[in-house]
Amino acid sequence: MKRSLRDLNQEILNCKQCPRLRKWCSKVALEKKAAYRKELYWGKPVTGFGVARPRLLIIGLAPGAHGANRTGRMFTGDRSGDWLYRALFQSGFANQPLSQNLQDGLKLKDAYVTAIVRCAPPENRPTPPERDSCLPFLNRELDIFSDLRILVCLGSFAWDNTIRALKDRGLSVSPKPKFKHGKVLSLGPYTIFASYHPSQQNTFTKKLTEPMLRNVFQKAKRLLDA
Repeated sequence: MKRSLRDLNQEILNCKQCPRLRKWCSKVALEKKAAYRKELYWGKPVTGFGVARPRLLIIGLAPGAHGANRTGRMFTGDRSGDWLYRALFQSGFANQPLSQNLQDGLKLKDAYVTAIVRCAPPENRPTPPERDSCLPFLNRELDIFSDLRILVCLGSFAWDNTIRALKDRGLSVSPKPKFKHGKVLSLGPYTIFASYHPSQQNTFTKKLTEPMLRNVFQKAKRLLDA
């Protein structure tokens, strides 16, 4: 299993299917944000992060331009990651609440963090063809992670496309369930939780609060422990 995950992650790192995204990631890594001008940006596709046999899979939209595209780890180095990993720590899925860089000592417990799209897209808006090029990577992860029981989708983009990926696997529901924070859906062997994405747009406006996000993962933890 570890070998299969390594092979998949190497494919992700080598992927050049979307020239627009590769060009954008490289441009951001070269120009940099003023606060990080002395840092060496990752500037490449970003693989998932976590344990090799997770029972919980967290699915986001894509790497952040100055977060994961800078640090090389999903949800690391930006405010979205601050919120996510703090909630995972408080729910028993991480050994610490901070996620700053690859050397910060963060380890996940029973969980893996991934995304629908593996390269940072301009304005966080991948095109449908770019999404479709990346979606097979999620299905490969679902194949590899045979112990998975719970999927947590951060935002409507992750929700819609996770359901799309599951439909490709013969797991479909009609009508298509609409995204709503706190929604829980049982589909095949999986229980799927919906949460607002911890983007600054949602957290600054209080559309998503820390208790709301933490509650999603605490419910997931209770289900796994049952």
